[in-house]
Amino acid sequence: MICFAVICTVSAYADYIDPSAVTYTAQAIAAVVVALGALATVFRHKIAALFKKNRGETAKREIHLKDEEQAAEKTDNQD
Repeated sequence: MICFAVICTVSAYADYIDPSAVTYTAQAIAAVVVALGALATVFRHKIAALFKKNRGETAKREIHLKDEEQAAEKTDNQD
């Protein structure tokens, strides 16, 4: 944010801003936004997992057991 403020408050005597510097700044800002978004997503998943853990994991186990039972039934039907 400090770099952005410095760039945006360029004095009136600056006649030319190099386009590559502006592009580099835009890429840096985009990288910060993406990193903050990824960080927020990771924490959101961790918080959701914490609440799911407190609620119970039986539903997840039942799904896996049903998948295994269906696979066993398919192999029995093929024999």
